[in-house]
Amino acid sequence: MKFSKATDYALHTMLFLCKSPFDKPVGVQQLAEQQQVSPTYLSKILTKLAKAGMIESISGVNGGYRLKRNWEEISFLDIIHAIEGTASLFECGLHHNPGCLIQQVMVEAENKMEVFLREQKISELAKKATNMWDSGIK
Repeated sequence: MKFSKATDYALHTMLFLCKSPFDKPVGVQQLAEQQQVSPTYLSKILTKLAKAGMIESISGVNGGYRLKRNWEEISFLDIIHAIEGTASLFECGLHHNPGCLIQQVMVEAENKMEVFLREQKISELAKKATNMWDSGIK
């Protein structure tokens, strides 16, 4: 099982925004530099996070991105779903019967993983994160 690089960047971006002052939006260039990724690529990820209602885009000279209200409740699963979608990780290739035992095991495993990721709040991780990036935000 493997999540895309976009999910990795989204999780790190959300953590970085959690550690940033709420009243000062962070520009896409700064977010991209922190993760050594293309600003164009990161913009697509930020668009998905904004559409999911987790962040908002602020226009203007001092614009950028910041977390939306109730950000403390955002889970890892919320972020993953915003980037990867909600389709099941496993699909039985034989399409033979809805009672497929292999399908049942895989669905149960996925459900357990989702419960765990739903319980993991990005805000809780932010409390633990110190010196995540050397430069930080000033």
